[in-house]
Amino acid sequence: MTEKNNLREKEVTLDFDPSVIRDAQLAFIGKVSSQWSRGDCPKNLTEARASDRASASVSIDAPYRAGLSGLKVGMKIWLVLWFDRSRRDIIVQSPRHANEAKGAFSLRSPIRPNPISIQAVTITHMDFETGKLCIDTTDAFDATPVLDIKPWREAIDVPPPSRLSNNY
Repeated sequence: MTEKNNLREKEVTLDFDPSVIRDAQLAFIGKVSSQWSRGDCPKNLTEARASDRASASVSIDAPYRAGLSGLKVGMKIWLVLWFDRSRRDIIVQSPRHANEAKGAFSLRSPIRPNPISIQAVTITHMDFETGKLCIDTTDAFDATPVLDIKPWREAIDVPPPSRLSNNY
């Protein structure tokens, strides 16, 4: 179990460490290259884009490079990352921006049972031979593992207006 230290008021941890459960097998397909590290990282992609250190790149490992076929410079993609240095045991968090504690699934925090990040980014340069994709930004630490890349499609990725009244 992860240590219960460094918790904010009203935060709740799980009674087990999700990292020891082996429900699925994942293959990392590459790594992010960025200028970010613990203690020196923007809170989100909006802050990252506003930084003078916004640009980043993704290096795809050789066996997976054929999967880049069809991607183009200027294309928006979903970059799916494994935030390997994030805590996984805090299920209720007290974010600094909120007045009350919230469940991990209602937040975009990297602290979650499965530290998966999805980032909508734009390809700014590509080199198929080396498997390098330059992207407009990331808020991921340098050397963060890449799980997947998917094309961003407005017709698919933007939900239609809801018929329900939402108070979000």
